[in-house]
Amino acid sequence: MQLSGKVESCWVANAPETHYPRYEQSDRCDVGIVGGGIVGLTSAWLLSKAGYAVTVLEARKIGQQVTGRSTAKITAQHSLIYSHLIETLGLERARLYGEANHCGVELIVALATQLDIACDLERKNAYAYTHEPRRMTAIEAEADAARSLGFDARVVAPAPLPFATAGALEFTHQAQFNPAQYLVGLAAAIIANGGRIFENTRVEDVERGSNRWRVKAGRHRLDTEAVVVATNVAMWTPSELDVTLRPRCHTAMAFRATDSRAVDGVFIDIDQPSHSIRMGRDREGPLLIVLGPSFTTGNDGDVARRFLDLEAWVRANIPAGDVVWRWVNEDYDSPDRVPFAGELSRKAPGMYVATGFNGWGISNGAAAAMLIADQIQDIDNPWRSLYNPSRRVPKDFNRGGDTQSIVRALEDIKPGAGGVIEHGKQKIAVWRDTQGNPHALSASCTHMGCTVTWNNADLTWDCPCHGSMFTREGQVIHGPAAEALKPARIPGNDD
Repeated sequence: MQLSGKVESCWVANAPETHYPRYEQSDRCDVGIVGGGIVGLTSAWLLSKAGYAVTVLEARKIGQQVTGRSTAKITAQHSLIYSHLIETLGLERARLYGEANHCGVELIVALATQLDIACDLERKNAYAYTHEPRRMTAIEAEADAARSLGFDARVVAPAPLPFATAGALEFTHQAQFNPAQYLVGLAAAIIANGGRIFENTRVEDVERGSNRWRVKAGRHRLDTEAVVVATNVAMWTPSELDVTLRPRCHTAMAFRATDSRAVDGVFIDIDQPSHSIRMGRDREGPLLIVLGPSFTTGNDGDVARRFLDLEAWVRANIPAGDVVWRWVNEDYDSPDRVPFAGELSRKAPGMYVATGFNGWGISNGAAAAMLIADQIQDIDNPWRSLYNPSRRVPKDFNRGGDTQSIVRALEDIKPGAGGVIEHGKQKIAVWRDTQGNPHALSASCTHMGCTVTWNNADLTWDCPCHGSMFTREGQVIHGPAAEALKPARIPGNDD
């Protein structure tokens, strides 16, 4: 199936290259941070400014994973979140969530401005819109909830979009940016503050010693007073947050904009199937960026069809030119729609996590970093109880899934495609290159053994249980798996 556009996030493709070294000599520091995304680098900046010796270990390249593959809306307007939180958690916790995310928005804007980071930062209004008149009641209720928490929120009808809507909730004075460019600039500022950053350094384990934490990366160790696990899904923790959270993906596409004024603001559809819309740009000019509806990671056997459906929706609704970029982004949902962030307290004192952002990781990620930095400095933070990663939540929220890629025989796998072959109790993940040569791996995810699914759009192996992703060659893209898929042999095949 031929898909349009280059397989890459438009943000990552147009960010400056970074060339930080690999971690190749054991050492120690005050705070070790695993992950070079919005949480990791924001906390590194705040702590380095406070005088802490900080070391960041990034498995791949700065800004090129989850943060760099988001829609990069900097907003405290998270669909219909506030009426939900007031109903389920109460007015005070809803107020704390709103305050935290407002502060996250303003911190990003302030840092981009103060550090003079070229990241296409723009103030924009944010909208949650609906096509259906009957859903305007929910929009109005959310506006009332948001105003009760201090937001400048109002109802507009119709939404300022180039297609018909019943109306929208509007939050003023939000923002958007290029997140990869922002993180590259923030990383440079961390180095200038005396911090250290290492790329292409995959952490394999984090262990508690007698009075310090030990971060293991290959043959080398980093001993730290505190460790921040900022890896999208929390890893190496005693709390098993990886099995509490539910992984979900979106398809994203960037079109060459034919009218740069067609969309002014950042938009999320509260209907199903939902779409997220904003403008952006690459080196060639303006882009229209659209996300499709979410799906559980590894539980769709035809992700490529989702790109075709998304392109068809855009062609039917918004003026757009050619598809320039396309990618899949992933996040994790929490049972109560609030992230887990902060110290794990009695279970792991000195270990800090940030995960489960429910698709709103930019503002929540910055707020989580602020909370973590405060806790490490022993500064009281009012958001601590709200984000508490040890709080009680339902344990059956993530029921897992199964592979969607079982094929009967090797012959059923075409050149450029992949599938899972069953041989007795063994499951073998096989992909064919464009010449038709088969390449085999164990289909068991190295995290907890679930059978992976072939992603026919990104050409990756995705775990349907806990969201790990691997390259077609089996290397870890991101966890919770920390080890590559194991090599395997196709029984009876001598190719």
